[in-house]
Amino acid sequence: MSRGARRAGAGQGAAVAVQLLVTLSFLPSVVEAQVTGVLDDCLCDIDSIDNFNTFKIFPKIKKLQERDYFRYYKSKIPVGIKAGSSNKYSKVANNTKELEDCEQANKLGAINSTLSNQSKEAFIDWARYDDSQDHFCELDDERSPAAQYVDLLLNPERYTGYKGSSAWRVWNSIYEENCFKPRSVYRPLNPLAPSRGEDGESFYTWLEGLCLEKRVFYKLISGLHASINLHLCANYLLEETWGKPSWGPNMKEFKRRFDPVETKGEGPRRLKNLYFLYLIELRALSKVAPYFERSIVDLYTGNGEEDANTKTLLLNIFQDTKSFPMHFDEKSMFAGDKKGAKSLKEEFRLHFKNISRIMDCVGCDKCRLWGKLQTQGLGTALKILFSEKEIQKLPENSPSKGFQLTRQEIVALLNAFGRLSTSIRELQNFKVLLQHSR
Repeated sequence: MSRGARRAGAGQGAAVAVQLLVTLSFLPSVVEAQVTGVLDDCLCDIDSIDNFNTFKIFPKIKKLQERDYFRYYKSKIPVGIKAGSSNKYSKVANNTKELEDCEQANKLGAINSTLSNQSKEAFIDWARYDDSQDHFCELDDERSPAAQYVDLLLNPERYTGYKGSSAWRVWNSIYEENCFKPRSVYRPLNPLAPSRGEDGESFYTWLEGLCLEKRVFYKLISGLHASINLHLCANYLLEETWGKPSWGPNMKEFKRRFDPVETKGEGPRRLKNLYFLYLIELRALSKVAPYFERSIVDLYTGNGEEDANTKTLLLNIFQDTKSFPMHFDEKSMFAGDKKGAKSLKEEFRLHFKNISRIMDCVGCDKCRLWGKLQTQGLGTALKILFSEKEIQKLPENSPSKGFQLTRQEIVALLNAFGRLSTSIRELQNFKVLLQHSR
């Protein structure tokens, strides 16, 4: 543990440590029952996910993210950002504190666009290869002239200073416009919204009145939000000396976002939704394995040996995902009448497009990069779960008109799952830190 991390955690006091241990420990308590045990809407327990992730998934997915095929993702700066304050999601309040925060966010959140000449030449070859493939799915903004490859290893997801009303508006729009909230519920769904005195758990009674599919959608967005917050807490700017930043876990920030007392009971719910999202994407990876097992599918970078090694590692991860014994049963979703199910699937798709559009309006380059990637990764996971029949009918030696994934979707899918795997690992790290701080 770094010296900066020790300083960040040392002054929080025994009461903070004990309360956070209650949130995450495996000791029997009322709160523990909320963040361990069996998850709602599935038959999987959190302990099993922790062990599976720690010993099987996390080490391998981390290696995969370092391979050339998976470390580069296409990103662009949307017109809404370039145009300044005209965008409804990116307006910044005109006060000194927020302007100072914005200045820090611009510095820490800037994209490192450094690419070697060798990489730039490789991207031209990749584009030529990708263009030669048959595409039967929507390419979104991959072909945009403004899109360029970004090295994800040079741009890790961490605290950037992007916060305040600007960040609040983005997440509030995501929740309010997309999460099927009944009109009778007046409080914003954004977890950072003022609670108006009510208990966090009791506020969510409306959720139980929704159909399974709409409950799942809310949990996915909440889980994504929780995962992103965990990354920021685990990689926080602790101090900056002589222009050199020091990053590490911030227990005070973790407590503010997840402690059951400070969040009035909502913190454990957010953590449970993170585990639920992990299960959904884990299930998608196990289902899409046959697509990648075909000889026609390669992970092309121009380096034949590396490409073969990357595919071997990926297939090894897929084998692990298929071995997990308590998968989410996606067949329980959209099991009603065909017309209604088709309409709801289309609603899901449109909501994800809207969320991606809102993410375009995030005023921090690095936050937008990772927000877009993880949103696309989750959207790709749902696309897989909705395409089981098409995947089962895939031809071995020719492209399929029924189901296909682009390079961008593949990179987003595995990196998004890698972020979830890291989040669950970071939870374990916070637990250890808190035990040592008692």
